[in-house]
Amino acid sequence: VQLVESGGGLAQPGGSLRLSCAASGFAFSRYAMSWLRQPPGKGAEWVCGIFSNSTTRYSDSVKGRFTISRDNAKNMVYLQMDNLTPEDTAIYFCANPQLGRGRGTQVTVSS
Repeated sequence: VQLVESGGGLAQPGGSLRLSCAASGFAFSRYAMSWLRQPPGKGAEWVCGIFSNSTTRYSDSVKGRFTISRDNAKNMVYLQMDNLTPEDTAIYFCANPQLGRGRGTQVTVSS
């Protein structure tokens, strides 16, 4: 099983970033996938999830600003992040409770 995140970087408040997660080594289309994040000095928190049927769920802190999606043909999960705030600064991980998580990608929101 391999989960590889990409797309992180520096964004200004109010800006946008799109994260990607490339999955391999398992039957991707059958699994729900989530994005987690770990802010500096804090524990990891759940951000959002997408089921195998593409039903989505979001934490209250990102609802209306973030959009999770998946492409089963490409074994990819995406996270579109809009209207970013400094509180979104964190390492973002692609994850599944049974399969684990990737190494993460850093997102920094700062002017």
